[in-house]
Amino acid sequence: MKVLVLNGSPKSEKSSSMYLTRAFLKGANFTDAEIIDISKQDIKACTGCYTCWSKTPGKCIFKDDMDEILKKRREADIIIWSFPLYVFNVPGSLKNLIDRLLPLKLPLMSKNAESGGHPTRYDLTHQRHVFISTCGFWTTEGNYDSTTTMFNRYFGADKCTYIFCAQGGIFGKAEAKSFADAYLETVSRAGEEFTSGKISEATKTQLSEPILPRSVYESAADASWGIESTEEPTADDSLKFTKQMAAFYNPDGKNRVLEMHYTDIEKTYQILLTAQGSEVITENFKEYTTQIKTPYSVWRAISNGEISGQDALFQKKYSVLGDFSLIMQWGELFTKTAPKPLQTKQKTNMKVLLMPWIIIWIAVAINPIAGASLGIISSALIPLLWLKYRSVIYENITIPMVAGVSLAVMLGADIRIAIPASYLCFGAMWLASSFTKIPLTAHYSYNDHGGEALLDNPLFVKINRILTLCWACLYLVMTVTMYFVMGVTGLLPFTGIISSIPPAIMGVFTAWFPGWYMARWVR
Repeated sequence: MKVLVLNGSPKSEKSSSMYLTRAFLKGANFTDAEIIDISKQDIKACTGCYTCWSKTPGKCIFKDDMDEILKKRREADIIIWSFPLYVFNVPGSLKNLIDRLLPLKLPLMSKNAESGGHPTRYDLTHQRHVFISTCGFWTTEGNYDSTTTMFNRYFGADKCTYIFCAQGGIFGKAEAKSFADAYLETVSRAGEEFTSGKISEATKTQLSEPILPRSVYESAADASWGIESTEEPTADDSLKFTKQMAAFYNPDGKNRVLEMHYTDIEKTYQILLTAQGSEVITENFKEYTTQIKTPYSVWRAISNGEISGQDALFQKKYSVLGDFSLIMQWGELFTKTAPKPLQTKQKTNMKVLLMPWIIIWIAVAINPIAGASLGIISSALIPLLWLKYRSVIYENITIPMVAGVSLAVMLGADIRIAIPASYLCFGAMWLASSFTKIPLTAHYSYNDHGGEALLDNPLFVKINRILTLCWACLYLVMTVTMYFVMGVTGLLPFTGIISSIPPAIMGVFTAWFPGWYMARWVR
Protein backbone atom coordinates (compact mmCIF):
# COMPACT_ATOMS: atom_id res chain seq x y z
CA MET A 1 0.00 0.00 0.00
CA LYS A 2 1.37 3.39 -1.00
CA VAL A 3 0.67 6.26 1.37
CA LEU A 4 1.38 9.83 0.28
CA VAL A 5 1.35 12.77 2.70
CA LEU A 6 0.99 16.24 1.21
CA ASN A 7 2.06 18.74 3.87
CA GLY A 8 0.52 22.03 2.85
CA SER A 9 1.84 24.12 5.72
CA PRO A 10 4.45 26.85 5.04
CA LYS A 11 5.97 25.82 8.39
CA SER A 12 6.88 22.43 6.94
CA GLU A 13 7.54 19.75 9.60
CA LYS A 14 7.00 22.30 12.40
CA SER A 15 3.36 22.69 11.45
CA SER A 16 0.78 22.11 14.17
CA SER A 17 -1.15 19.96 11.72
CA MET A 18 1.86 17.69 11.31
CA TYR A 19 1.68 16.82 15.02
CA LEU A 20 -1.70 15.28 14.25
CA THR A 21 -0.52 13.74 10.99
CA ARG A 22 2.43 12.01 12.63
CA ALA A 23 0.12 10.66 15.37
CA PHE A 24 -2.26 9.36 12.69
CA LEU A 25 0.56 7.69 10.76
CA LYS A 26 1.82 6.06 13.95
CA GLY A 27 -1.60 4.70 14.85
CA ALA A 28 -2.19 3.42 11.32
CA ASN A 29 1.33 1.95 11.22
CA PHE A 30 2.03 3.74 7.94
CA THR A 31 5.78 3.59 8.51
CA ASP A 32 6.68 3.89 4.82
CA ALA A 33 4.53 6.91 4.06
CA GLU A 34 6.18 9.47 1.79
CA ILE A 35 5.88 13.05 3.00
CA ILE A 36 6.13 15.94 0.55
CA ASP A 37 6.47 19.47 1.93
CA ILE A 38 4.58 21.57 -0.57
CA SER A 39 6.27 24.79 0.56
CA LYS A 40 9.64 23.37 -0.52
CA GLN A 41 8.44 22.41 -4.00
CA ASP A 42 8.55 24.46 -7.17
CA ILE A 43 4.88 24.60 -8.08
CA LYS A 44 3.77 27.42 -10.32
CA ALA A 45 0.24 28.76 -10.25
CA CYS A 46 -2.19 27.44 -12.86
CA THR A 47 -2.84 30.04 -15.61
CA GLY A 48 -5.94 28.37 -16.99
CA CYS A 49 -4.42 27.88 -20.47
CA TYR A 50 -5.94 24.35 -20.76
CA THR A 51 -2.94 23.11 -22.72
CA CYS A 52 -3.10 19.92 -20.59
CA TRP A 53 -6.57 19.32 -22.05
CA SER A 54 -6.07 20.31 -25.67
CA LYS A 55 -2.55 20.31 -27.05
CA THR A 56 -0.75 17.95 -24.62
CA PRO A 57 -3.47 15.80 -22.95
CA GLY A 58 -2.51 14.99 -19.40
CA LYS A 59 0.67 17.09 -19.54
CA CYS A 60 1.01 20.57 -18.04
CA ILE A 61 2.82 23.28 -19.98
CA PHE A 62 4.93 24.06 -16.90
CA LYS A 63 7.96 21.88 -16.23
CA ASP A 64 8.33 21.99 -12.46
CA ASP A 65 7.99 19.69 -9.45
CA MET A 66 4.33 19.14 -10.17
CA ASP A 67 5.14 16.50 -12.80
CA GLU A 68 6.52 14.13 -10.16
CA ILE A 69 3.74 14.97 -7.68
CA LEU A 70 1.08 14.12 -10.30
CA LYS A 71 2.71 10.75 -10.85
CA LYS A 72 2.80 10.00 -7.09
CA ARG A 73 -0.77 11.28 -6.76
CA ARG A 74 -1.94 8.73 -9.35
CA GLU A 75 -0.01 5.82 -7.81
CA ALA A 76 -0.95 6.38 -4.17
CA ASP A 77 -3.57 4.26 -2.43
CA ILE A 78 -4.07 6.68 0.46
CA ILE A 79 -3.41 10.41 0.26
CA ILE A 80 -3.20 12.38 3.49
CA TRP A 81 -3.66 16.12 3.11
CA SER A 82 -2.14 17.94 6.08
CA PHE A 83 -2.63 21.69 6.34
CA PRO A 84 -3.53 24.58 8.66
CA LEU A 85 -6.68 26.60 8.04
CA TYR A 86 -5.87 29.85 6.23
CA VAL A 87 -8.82 32.27 5.96
CA PHE A 88 -11.31 29.38 6.12
CA ASN A 89 -9.57 27.29 3.46
CA VAL A 90 -6.21 25.79 2.50
CA PRO A 91 -2.92 27.75 2.33
CA GLY A 92 -2.06 29.31 -1.04
CA SER A 93 0.71 26.86 -1.93
CA LEU A 94 -1.63 23.90 -1.41
CA LYS A 95 -4.35 25.61 -3.45
CA ASN A 96 -1.82 25.97 -6.28
CA LEU A 97 -1.23 22.22 -6.11
CA ILE A 98 -4.97 21.50 -6.18
CA ASP A 99 -5.43 23.76 -9.19
CA ARG A 100 -2.56 22.00 -10.93
CA LEU A 101 -4.36 18.64 -10.62
CA LEU A 102 -6.25 19.64 -13.77
CA PRO A 103 -4.25 17.26 -16.05
CA LEU A 104 -5.79 14.35 -14.15
CA LYS A 105 -9.22 15.35 -15.43
CA LEU A 106 -10.77 15.03 -18.87
CA PRO A 107 -12.20 18.13 -20.57
CA LEU A 108 -15.55 16.45 -21.28
CA MET A 109 -18.49 17.26 -19.07
CA SER A 110 -19.43 14.56 -16.58
CA LYS A 111 -22.92 13.20 -17.02
CA ASN A 112 -23.00 11.84 -13.46
CA ALA A 113 -22.47 15.10 -11.60
CA GLU A 114 -25.75 16.93 -11.08
CA SER A 115 -24.18 20.38 -11.01
CA GLY A 116 -21.53 19.65 -13.62
CA GLY A 117 -17.94 18.49 -13.49
CA HIS A 118 -15.28 16.55 -15.33
CA PRO A 119 -14.49 12.82 -15.21
CA THR A 120 -11.03 11.59 -14.25
CA ARG A 121 -8.51 10.68 -16.91
CA TYR A 122 -7.28 7.69 -14.87
CA ASP A 123 -8.93 5.06 -12.72
CA LEU A 124 -8.54 6.41 -9.19
CA THR A 125 -11.40 4.54 -7.58
CA HIS A 126 -8.99 2.66 -5.28
CA GLN A 127 -7.84 5.84 -3.58
CA ARG A 128 -8.91 7.17 -0.19
CA HIS A 129 -8.25 10.68 1.07
CA VAL A 130 -7.67 11.79 4.68
CA PHE A 131 -7.74 15.50 5.47
CA ILE A 132 -5.99 16.54 8.69
CA SER A 133 -6.03 20.18 9.69
CA THR A 134 -5.73 22.52 12.65
CA CYS A 135 -7.10 26.00 13.09
CA GLY A 136 -6.61 28.71 15.67
CA PHE A 137 -10.24 29.08 16.66
CA TRP A 138 -11.69 27.47 19.80
CA THR A 139 -14.01 25.27 17.71
CA THR A 140 -14.11 23.82 14.19
CA GLU A 141 -17.83 24.41 13.77
CA GLY A 142 -18.55 26.75 10.88
CA ASN A 143 -14.87 27.25 10.08
CA TYR A 144 -14.26 24.40 7.64
CA ASP A 145 -17.42 24.65 5.53
CA SER A 146 -15.73 25.89 2.37
CA THR A 147 -12.90 23.37 2.77
CA THR A 148 -15.12 20.31 3.06
CA THR A 149 -17.32 21.56 0.21
CA MET A 150 -14.29 21.82 -2.07
CA PHE A 151 -12.86 18.40 -1.23
CA ASN A 152 -16.21 16.58 -1.25
CA ARG A 153 -16.98 18.11 -4.64
CA TYR A 154 -13.59 17.23 -6.09
CA PHE A 155 -12.92 13.75 -4.66
CA GLY A 156 -16.38 12.57 -3.62
CA ALA A 157 -17.67 12.61 -0.04
CA ASP A 158 -17.47 8.81 0.20
CA LYS A 159 -13.72 8.97 -0.42
CA CYS A 160 -13.00 11.66 2.19
CA THR A 161 -12.18 11.28 5.89
CA TYR A 162 -11.79 14.44 7.94
CA ILE A 163 -9.87 15.12 11.15
CA PHE A 164 -10.27 18.80 11.89
CA CYS A 165 -8.87 20.11 15.16
CA ALA A 166 -9.53 23.48 16.74
CA GLN A 167 -7.08 25.16 19.11
CA GLY A 168 -4.10 24.12 16.98
CA GLY A 169 -1.92 26.65 18.74
CA ILE A 170 -1.51 24.37 21.76
CA PHE A 171 0.58 21.80 19.88
CA GLY A 172 4.24 22.29 20.58
CA LYS A 173 3.49 24.59 23.52
CA ALA A 174 4.97 23.44 26.80
CA GLU A 175 2.15 24.81 28.93
CA ALA A 176 -0.44 22.66 27.14
CA LYS A 177 1.58 19.47 26.66
CA SER A 178 -0.72 17.24 28.71
CA PHE A 179 -3.78 18.44 26.78
CA ALA A 180 -2.05 18.04 23.41
CA ASP A 181 -0.72 14.58 24.23
CA ALA A 182 -4.19 13.37 25.24
CA TYR A 183 -5.66 14.61 21.95
CA LEU A 184 -2.82 13.12 19.90
CA GLU A 185 -3.47 9.75 21.54
CA THR A 186 -7.03 9.95 20.22
CA VAL A 187 -5.74 10.86 16.74
CA SER A 188 -3.44 7.85 16.89
CA ARG A 189 -6.40 5.65 17.73
CA ALA A 190 -8.25 7.15 14.76
CA GLY A 191 -5.37 6.06 12.52
CA GLU A 192 -5.57 2.54 13.89
CA GLU A 193 -9.33 2.41 13.28
CA PHE A 194 -8.94 3.85 9.78
CA THR A 195 -6.85 0.88 8.68
CA SER A 196 -9.61 -1.43 9.91
CA GLY A 197 -12.22 0.23 7.72
CA LYS A 198 -13.40 3.48 9.23
CA ILE A 199 -13.04 5.69 12.26
CA SER A 200 -15.61 4.86 14.95
CA GLU A 201 -18.31 7.34 15.90
CA ALA A 202 -17.01 7.44 19.48
CA THR A 203 -13.56 8.49 18.28
CA LYS A 204 -15.04 11.04 15.85
CA THR A 205 -17.00 12.55 18.69
CA GLN A 206 -13.94 12.86 20.88
CA LEU A 207 -11.92 14.37 18.03
CA SER A 208 -14.59 17.02 17.46
CA GLU A 209 -14.76 18.15 21.07
CA PRO A 210 -12.79 21.29 21.99
CA ILE A 211 -9.56 20.39 23.75
CA LEU A 212 -9.96 23.22 26.26
CA PRO A 213 -13.00 25.21 27.35
CA ARG A 214 -13.43 28.31 25.22
CA SER A 215 -12.61 30.74 28.02
CA VAL A 216 -9.42 28.89 28.95
CA TYR A 217 -8.18 28.57 25.38
CA GLU A 218 -8.94 32.12 24.32
CA SER A 219 -7.33 33.54 27.47
CA ALA A 220 -4.19 31.47 26.85
CA ALA A 221 -4.18 32.38 23.16
CA ASP A 222 -4.48 36.09 23.94
CA ALA A 223 -1.70 35.84 26.52
CA SER A 224 0.60 34.10 24.04
CA TRP A 225 0.91 37.28 21.99
CA GLY A 226 2.31 39.19 24.93
CA ILE A 227 -0.01 42.08 24.12
CA GLU A 228 -2.31 43.75 26.58
CA SER A 229 -5.74 45.08 25.66
CA THR A 230 -4.10 48.48 25.05
CA GLU A 231 -2.11 46.81 22.24
CA GLU A 232 1.13 47.76 24.02
CA PRO A 233 3.64 44.88 23.88
CA THR A 234 5.00 43.43 27.09
CA ALA A 235 8.74 42.97 27.00
CA ASP A 236 9.11 40.20 29.55
CA ASP A 237 8.67 36.60 28.39
CA SER A 238 8.29 35.41 31.99
CA LEU A 239 5.15 37.51 32.37
CA LYS A 240 3.68 36.02 29.20
CA PHE A 241 4.55 32.53 30.42
CA THR A 242 2.95 33.18 33.82
CA LYS A 243 -0.23 34.47 32.19
CA GLN A 244 -0.45 31.39 30.01
CA MET A 245 0.00 29.18 33.07
CA ALA A 246 -2.73 31.11 34.87
CA ALA A 247 -5.09 30.70 31.92
CA PHE A 248 -5.16 26.95 32.49
CA TYR A 249 -6.43 27.31 36.06
CA ASN A 250 -9.66 25.45 36.82
CA PRO A 251 -11.50 27.13 39.73
CA ASP A 252 -12.44 24.82 42.60
CA GLY A 253 -14.36 27.34 44.68
CA LYS A 254 -11.42 28.42 46.85
CA ASN A 255 -9.60 31.75 46.87
CA ARG A 256 -5.80 31.62 46.81
CA VAL A 257 -2.88 33.90 46.11
CA LEU A 258 -0.08 32.07 44.32
CA GLU A 259 3.18 33.99 44.22
CA MET A 260 5.78 33.00 41.63
CA HIS A 261 9.26 34.27 42.45
CA TYR A 262 11.72 33.51 39.65
CA THR A 263 15.03 33.62 41.47
CA ASP A 264 17.36 33.60 38.47
CA ILE A 265 15.80 36.65 36.79
CA GLU A 266 14.55 38.34 39.97
CA LYS A 267 10.98 38.61 38.78
CA THR A 268 7.93 38.18 41.00
CA TYR A 269 4.29 37.85 39.95
CA GLN A 270 1.15 36.92 41.80
CA ILE A 271 -1.71 34.87 40.40
CA LEU A 272 -5.00 35.55 42.11
CA LEU A 273 -6.90 32.28 42.01
CA THR A 274 -10.57 32.81 42.70
CA ALA A 275 -13.85 30.98 42.20
CA GLN A 276 -14.31 32.97 39.00
CA GLY A 277 -10.90 32.31 37.45
CA SER A 278 -7.40 33.74 37.63
CA GLU A 279 -5.66 37.09 37.28
CA VAL A 280 -1.95 37.89 37.14
CA ILE A 281 -0.78 41.04 38.93
CA THR A 282 2.67 42.63 38.84
CA GLU A 283 2.33 45.19 41.62
CA ASN A 284 0.36 46.01 44.77
CA PHE A 285 0.89 42.45 45.88
CA LYS A 286 -1.38 40.77 48.40
CA GLU A 287 -0.34 38.40 51.17
CA TYR A 288 0.34 35.11 49.45
CA THR A 289 -1.15 31.82 50.52
CA THR A 290 1.47 29.84 48.58
CA GLN A 291 4.85 31.02 47.31
CA ILE A 292 6.98 29.10 44.84
CA LYS A 293 10.60 30.20 44.73
CA THR A 294 12.17 28.76 41.63
CA PRO A 295 14.60 29.60 38.85
CA TYR A 296 12.56 30.59 35.81
CA SER A 297 14.57 28.08 33.76
CA VAL A 298 13.56 25.25 36.11
CA TRP A 299 9.85 26.06 35.98
CA ARG A 300 9.99 26.28 32.19
CA ALA A 301 11.76 22.91 32.10
CA ILE A 302 8.99 21.42 34.24
CA SER A 303 6.36 22.86 31.89
CA ASN A 304 8.27 21.55 28.87
CA GLY A 305 8.30 18.07 30.36
CA GLU A 306 12.11 18.08 30.47
CA ILE A 307 11.97 17.29 34.18
CA SER A 308 9.04 16.19 36.31
CA GLY A 309 7.81 18.46 39.07
CA GLN A 310 8.27 15.59 41.53
CA ASP A 311 11.90 15.09 40.53
CA ALA A 312 12.61 18.81 40.72
CA LEU A 313 11.05 18.85 44.18
CA PHE A 314 13.16 15.92 45.36
CA GLN A 315 16.30 17.59 44.01
CA LYS A 316 15.27 20.79 45.80
CA LYS A 317 15.39 22.85 42.63
CA TYR A 318 12.51 24.94 43.95
CA SER A 319 11.02 25.64 47.35
CA VAL A 320 7.48 26.20 48.56
CA LEU A 321 6.30 28.39 51.39
CA GLY A 322 2.79 28.67 52.81
CA ASP A 323 -0.02 26.32 51.88
CA PHE A 324 1.59 23.23 50.35
CA SER A 325 -1.76 21.67 49.41
CA LEU A 326 -1.77 23.76 46.22
CA ILE A 327 1.26 21.81 45.00
CA MET A 328 -0.39 18.51 45.93
CA GLN A 329 -3.48 19.49 43.88
CA TRP A 330 -1.55 21.04 40.99
CA GLY A 331 -2.56 18.35 38.51
CA GLU A 332 -6.25 18.81 39.27
CA LEU A 333 -6.21 22.59 39.39
CA PHE A 334 -4.25 23.14 36.20
CA THR A 335 -4.80 20.08 33.99
CA LYS A 336 -8.07 18.42 34.90
CA THR A 337 -9.82 19.53 31.69
CA ALA A 338 -7.49 17.48 29.51
CA PRO A 339 -9.55 14.99 27.48
CA LYS A 340 -9.49 11.45 28.75
CA PRO A 341 -8.51 8.81 26.17
CA LEU A 342 -11.22 6.24 25.56
CA GLN A 343 -8.70 3.46 25.95
CA THR A 344 -6.39 3.50 28.95
CA LYS A 345 -3.78 1.18 30.35
CA GLN A 346 -4.79 -1.18 33.11
CA LYS A 347 -4.32 0.18 36.59
CA THR A 348 -3.47 -1.62 39.78
CA ASN A 349 -6.09 -1.86 42.52
CA MET A 350 -5.26 -2.56 46.15
CA LYS A 351 -8.73 -4.05 46.69
CA VAL A 352 -7.56 -7.05 44.68
CA LEU A 353 -4.81 -7.62 47.25
CA LEU A 354 -6.92 -6.97 50.35
CA MET A 355 -10.14 -8.78 49.39
CA PRO A 356 -9.17 -12.39 50.28
CA TRP A 357 -7.41 -11.36 53.51
CA ILE A 358 -10.37 -9.36 54.77
CA ILE A 359 -12.70 -12.21 53.92
CA ILE A 360 -10.86 -14.77 56.05
CA TRP A 361 -10.32 -12.34 58.91
CA ILE A 362 -14.04 -11.64 59.18
CA ALA A 363 -15.74 -14.78 57.90
CA VAL A 364 -13.54 -17.45 59.52
CA ALA A 365 -14.17 -16.00 62.98
CA ILE A 366 -17.93 -16.22 62.38
CA ASN A 367 -18.03 -19.64 60.71
CA PRO A 368 -14.70 -21.42 60.22
CA ILE A 369 -15.72 -23.81 57.41
CA ALA A 370 -17.81 -21.31 55.46
CA GLY A 371 -15.20 -18.58 55.97
CA ALA A 372 -12.36 -20.84 54.84
CA SER A 373 -14.36 -21.82 51.76
CA LEU A 374 -14.87 -18.15 50.92
CA GLY A 375 -11.14 -17.60 51.42
CA ILE A 376 -10.27 -20.26 48.86
CA ILE A 377 -12.89 -18.97 46.40
CA SER A 378 -11.70 -15.36 46.73
CA SER A 379 -8.09 -16.44 46.13
CA ALA A 380 -9.17 -18.29 42.99
CA LEU A 381 -10.96 -15.17 41.74
CA ILE A 382 -7.85 -12.97 41.82
CA PRO A 383 -6.57 -14.09 38.35
CA LEU A 384 -9.98 -13.20 36.91
CA LEU A 385 -9.66 -9.68 38.32
CA TRP A 386 -6.38 -9.34 36.44
CA LEU A 387 -8.44 -9.17 33.27
CA LYS A 388 -9.50 -5.72 34.45
CA TYR A 389 -6.66 -4.64 36.73
CA ARG A 390 -2.90 -4.92 36.37
CA SER A 391 -1.43 -7.64 38.53
CA VAL A 392 1.13 -7.01 41.26
CA ILE A 393 3.58 -9.61 42.58
CA TYR A 394 2.09 -9.36 46.08
CA GLU A 395 -1.26 -10.56 44.75
CA ASN A 396 0.52 -13.64 43.40
CA ILE A 397 1.97 -14.21 46.89
CA THR A 398 -1.42 -13.66 48.49
CA ILE A 399 -3.10 -16.51 46.57
CA PRO A 400 -1.11 -19.39 48.14
CA MET A 401 -0.99 -17.70 51.55
CA VAL A 402 -4.75 -17.21 51.89
CA ALA A 403 -5.51 -20.57 50.29
CA GLY A 404 -3.06 -22.24 52.67
CA VAL A 405 -4.57 -20.66 55.79
CA SER A 406 -8.09 -21.47 54.56
CA LEU A 407 -7.20 -25.07 53.82
CA ALA A 408 -5.62 -25.46 57.27
CA VAL A 409 -8.85 -24.25 58.88
CA MET A 410 -10.93 -26.66 56.79
CA LEU A 411 -8.66 -29.50 57.93
CA GLY A 412 -9.30 -28.66 61.57
CA ALA A 413 -6.67 -26.08 62.52
CA ASP A 414 -7.56 -23.97 65.56
CA ILE A 415 -8.78 -20.59 64.28
CA ARG A 416 -7.22 -18.97 67.37
CA ILE A 417 -3.91 -19.92 65.80
CA ALA A 418 -4.85 -19.70 62.08
CA ILE A 419 -6.13 -16.11 62.09
CA PRO A 420 -3.17 -14.62 64.01
CA ALA A 421 -0.91 -16.67 61.70
CA SER A 422 -2.58 -15.02 58.70
CA TYR A 423 -1.80 -11.59 60.19
CA LEU A 424 1.79 -12.73 60.66
CA CYS A 425 2.05 -13.80 57.02
CA PHE A 426 0.45 -10.57 55.81
CA GLY A 427 2.67 -8.39 57.99
CA ALA A 428 5.80 -10.31 56.97
CA MET A 429 4.96 -9.68 53.31
CA TRP A 430 4.68 -5.94 53.95
CA LEU A 431 7.88 -5.94 56.00
CA ALA A 432 9.85 -7.71 53.27
CA SER A 433 8.40 -5.34 50.67
CA SER A 434 9.60 -2.27 52.56
CA PHE A 435 13.19 -3.30 51.75
CA THR A 436 12.63 -3.89 48.02
CA LYS A 437 13.31 -1.36 45.25
CA ILE A 438 9.61 -0.57 44.90
CA PRO A 439 7.70 -0.93 48.21
CA LEU A 440 4.22 -2.41 48.26
CA THR A 441 2.16 0.78 48.60
CA ALA A 442 3.99 2.43 45.69
CA HIS A 443 2.62 -0.20 43.28
CA TYR A 444 -0.88 1.06 44.02
CA SER A 445 -0.55 4.75 44.93
CA TYR A 446 1.14 5.85 41.68
CA ASN A 447 -2.23 5.53 39.91
CA ASP A 448 -3.51 8.71 41.52
CA HIS A 449 -0.29 10.74 41.57
CA GLY A 450 1.14 10.95 38.08
CA GLY A 451 1.52 7.39 36.79
CA GLU A 452 4.29 4.83 36.61
CA ALA A 453 6.96 7.49 36.08
CA LEU A 454 6.75 8.12 39.84
CA LEU A 455 8.32 4.73 40.49
CA ASP A 456 11.61 6.31 39.40
CA ASN A 457 11.12 9.25 41.75
CA PRO A 458 13.24 8.82 44.92
CA LEU A 459 10.99 11.00 47.09
CA PHE A 460 7.85 9.12 46.08
CA VAL A 461 9.54 5.78 46.72
CA LYS A 462 10.89 6.97 50.10
CA ILE A 463 7.45 8.10 51.25
CA ASN A 464 5.94 4.77 50.26
CA ARG A 465 8.77 2.85 51.89
CA ILE A 466 7.97 4.54 55.18
CA LEU A 467 4.25 3.87 54.75
CA THR A 468 4.83 0.23 53.84
CA LEU A 469 7.02 -0.23 56.92
CA CYS A 470 4.35 1.39 59.11
CA TRP A 471 1.69 -0.96 57.78
CA ALA A 472 4.03 -3.92 58.31
CA CYS A 473 4.51 -2.96 61.94
CA LEU A 474 0.76 -2.56 62.37
CA TYR A 475 -0.02 -6.06 61.10
CA LEU A 476 2.79 -7.64 63.06
CA VAL A 477 1.51 -6.00 66.25
CA MET A 478 -2.01 -7.16 65.36
CA THR A 479 -0.69 -10.72 65.16
CA VAL A 480 -0.07 -10.65 68.90
CA THR A 481 -3.19 -8.59 69.61
CA MET A 482 -5.51 -10.93 67.72
CA TYR A 483 -3.99 -13.96 69.45
CA PHE A 484 -5.00 -12.59 72.84
CA VAL A 485 -8.37 -11.18 71.61
CA MET A 486 -9.36 -14.54 70.15
CA GLY A 487 -8.47 -16.20 73.40
CA VAL A 488 -11.48 -14.49 74.96
CA THR A 489 -14.46 -16.56 73.81
CA GLY A 490 -16.95 -13.73 74.17
CA LEU A 491 -15.00 -11.51 71.77
CA LEU A 492 -14.54 -14.15 69.08
CA PRO A 493 -17.54 -13.13 66.92
CA PHE A 494 -16.39 -9.50 67.04
CA THR A 495 -12.82 -10.03 65.91
CA GLY A 496 -13.63 -8.69 62.45
CA ILE A 497 -14.85 -5.40 63.91
CA ILE A 498 -11.99 -5.18 66.39
CA SER A 499 -9.42 -5.89 63.69
CA SER A 500 -10.80 -3.15 61.42
CA ILE A 501 -10.20 -0.29 63.87
CA PRO A 502 -6.36 -0.08 63.71
CA PRO A 503 -6.25 -0.23 59.84
CA ALA A 504 -8.87 2.55 59.70
CA ILE A 505 -6.67 4.74 61.90
CA MET A 506 -3.63 3.85 59.80
CA GLY A 507 -5.63 4.75 56.66
CA VAL A 508 -6.12 8.28 57.99
CA PHE A 509 -2.39 8.49 58.69
CA THR A 510 -1.60 7.22 55.17
CA ALA A 511 -3.75 9.94 53.61
CA TRP A 512 -2.11 12.66 55.72
CA PHE A 513 1.52 11.60 55.73
CA PRO A 514 2.61 12.15 52.07
CA GLY A 515 1.52 15.79 52.04
CA TRP A 516 3.11 16.50 55.39
CA TYR A 517 6.36 14.78 54.49
CA MET A 518 6.65 16.48 51.09
CA ALA A 519 5.98 19.89 52.65
CA ARG A 520 8.60 19.19 55.30
CA TRP A 521 11.07 18.06 52.67
CA VAL A 522 10.66 21.03 50.35
CA ARG A 523 10.96 23.52 53.18
